Amino acid sequence: MNKILIAVIGLTLTMTSCNNRTENQEKEAKDYESNNPLDVAFGDPFIVYDDESDLYYMYGTGGVANGFMAYSSKDLKTWEKRGQVYSADQAKAWGTKDFWAPEVYKRNGKYYMFYSAHWKNNPNNELENYKIGVAVSESPLGPFEDMTGEPLFDPGYPIIDANVYFAEDGKLYLYYSRCCYKHAVESEIADWAREKKMFDEIEESWIYGVELAADFSSVIGEPTLLLRPPICMDDQQAEWESRSVTSGEVNRRWTEGSYLFKHNDTYYMMYSANFFGGQHYAVGYATATSPLGPFEKSAANPILQKNTETGGIVSGTGHNSLLKDREGKLWCVYHGRTSKTGDDRVVFLDELELAENGELKVNGPTIKE
Repeated sequence: MNKILIAVIGLTLTMTSCNNRTENQEKEAKDYESNNPLDVAFGDPFIVYDDESDLYYMYGTGGVANGFMAYSSKDLKTWEKRGQVYSADQAKAWGTKDFWAPEVYKRNGKYYMFYSAHWKNNPNNELENYKIGVAVSESPLGPFEDMTGEPLFDPGYPIIDANVYFAEDGKLYLYYSRCCYKHAVESEIADWAREKKMFDEIEESWIYGVELAADFSSVIGEPTLLLRPPICMDDQQAEWESRSVTSGEVNRRWTEGSYLFKHNDTYYMMYSANFFGGQHYAVGYATATSPLGPFEKSAANPILQKNTETGGIVSGTGHNSLLKDREGKLWCVYHGRTSKTGDDRVVFLDELELAENGELKVNGPTIKE
């Protein structure tokens, strides 16, 4: 009991520190004019700049059944709906439902879409039979056609949220999240939840990385575990990464929505924790000196979270990607909810800063006046 009491006190102090950081970030966010939320009802948004058309293209979860749609913009403020760009109604489709988290990359003149979906090959009738696939197109507006009739690979458990990193040495790396489904993990948080008679077990999702073949046809070698929720309650990350559990929301702790980039000699992996459908969804980051880690989580986490406890109207902030616009400014692209949008996830763009000490800061969430 003493151990749990000390841990709870530590979590409370950590929450106070997190709230202080949120207030500081909100003050900094006022330095530029916000256009949030955008008039785009997407989850898991991803934006790519295409130099040929001099347009930004946005993809995300939602807007169409069993596929993906796209928006385009000249200025990142006004977005035009461009229609469906991928449909499961095609000969090589392997997915049947839950088409999530598309990311599009241009390579050798073609556009490749990595996405998650429920695999039709499901002999055990699993509720979450998610895998990652790749579709290709001659245009950022599609139509995107699946490269094969199968997912990219099958690690033996459900996976979502693909992200690809193109290394300076020519190697490619795929990052993804193992789903919480049937993945109960023992930890002090799980012990605490049982003692409180809240949950019998706590399921977790973990982030992995693996080398990717140059033609996107397969992975190379075995995946490496990179990030997972804290085991101990006195871990400085435990409070914010466990809010879905400690609030009684759900018996799961997520580590998902990873996005990797490099600055100087440091690899930054941004990730989301907590229930994507709840108010506690938030973003943190970890750093490493190699694309496959080991990664160390930042003491500044979370760097993006709800602001409802400090007078704001935004919650559920997460599953981010990054965009460098044509002027070279870095933007954090993410989804959230507001008191006006209700349960609908909408897109936010807020400025991302890299401090001189290497610390990441997201100047948000912001709302247009």
